[in-house]
Amino acid sequence: MQAIIFDMDGVLVDSMHYHAEAWDVALKTVGITIDKKIIYELEGANYRQVIDIILRQFGRIPTEEDVQDIGSKKLTIFGQIARVKPFDGISELLETLKPKYKLAVVSGSNRSTVHETLNTFFPDTFHVVVDGEETKICKPSPEPYLKAVERLGVSKDRCLVIENAPLGIRSAKSAGLRCIAVTSYLGQECLKEADLILDNHREIGLYIQNAEKNNN
Repeated sequence: MQAIIFDMDGVLVDSMHYHAEAWDVALKTVGITIDKKIIYELEGANYRQVIDIILRQFGRIPTEEDVQDIGSKKLTIFGQIARVKPFDGISELLETLKPKYKLAVVSGSNRSTVHETLNTFFPDTFHVVVDGEETKICKPSPEPYLKAVERLGVSKDRCLVIENAPLGIRSAKSAGLRCIAVTSYLGQECLKEADLILDNHREIGLYIQNAEKNNN
């Protein structure tokens, strides 16, 4: 193993309840009330995909004006309410991994949110960052993970992906990558496409330690 690729929301930082709340409030301004669980299930999609999927579920064809209006509202609300923080032990884990692996982030969140979060909590940690604005189609397309692998310059069989949502897992697997999932917000039944499911964030470090021992 030469590279480890992390999803951001739900893997590195505890943030999805703020995203779900921001989407809920933004969508209500256009007359749509959602079950917030859908936001957890759509984690990894970029804002365009989220708006398109949800509006179509309510029988509406989104216009570019809809996309920009709702997306802007969601971003503003998220900035006002978010109190994001890293999951326990993640910062320490990344410090131990930095000298040994190339580290990357692949996130469906917009560029400003991704870079602000990483610069605040994990400065100078990641070799490659692919945000939700870098590819035309975000997760579950393989494109974001393929772009990360290309930039890392590491073969697929030397990469490990750590995810926590169905679309992200599907993206990684369709890119031909090994993917382990952690049950941050969704149960194991939603993550069954992963190669392995971990029950908590502490197990990420233990899994990597065991992988290192087995390779020595």
